[in-house]
Amino acid sequence: MRHITKAVPVFISLFAITSCLNTMKEGKQASSEHTDKDTLSEKQVMANAGPPRPVIIYKTKKDYSRNVPVIMDPEKEMITSYPAPGDLFYKDSFAYPTPLIKGFLLDNRGINERVVFLNMTYEEYSDLDSTPPVGMLDTLIIDKDPLETMFFCGSESQFKDMIKELNQSIEKGDFSKFRRMK
Repeated sequence: MRHITKAVPVFISLFAITSCLNTMKEGKQASSEHTDKDTLSEKQVMANAGPPRPVIIYKTKKDYSRNVPVIMDPEKEMITSYPAPGDLFYKDSFAYPTPLIKGFLLDNRGINERVVFLNMTYEEYSDLDSTPPVGMLDTLIIDKDPLETMFFCGSESQFKDMIKELNQSIEKGDFSKFRRMK
């Protein structure tokens, strides 16, 4: 009787797993009956899914908008994050920051307050055969304190017309809805 009692939970577990697998299999068969149009729209939905991008606006002391950004450690002693040559694109073109009014820029690369810029343009860097070693990148830093100011403005999903709304805030000088990063 003891052996049967121990076997019952195992049997129940196997039954539950088998039921789940059958349900999943039926779901796959049902989903394969969709039309190509349905599949295309599902792919489009999946491509747009994911976490919303953070919105960061900033102003630099000089024009570094064509220079490759890299991220340093908090003490700005060493580079901690840098792109591969193929990582400089956003939506099929170079991920240059988007110009806003009054010299502000909208980030399209994923920078933060520890950003510095290299003495290489996006074009030059993307033409490299491989990612340069960090030691070489260190020698290419233009300015270790390039930012005049930087704000975290939330996420893309919070805006209806992001560029227009950001420019309105900049025009008014009203950054109260944003978090100052620098």
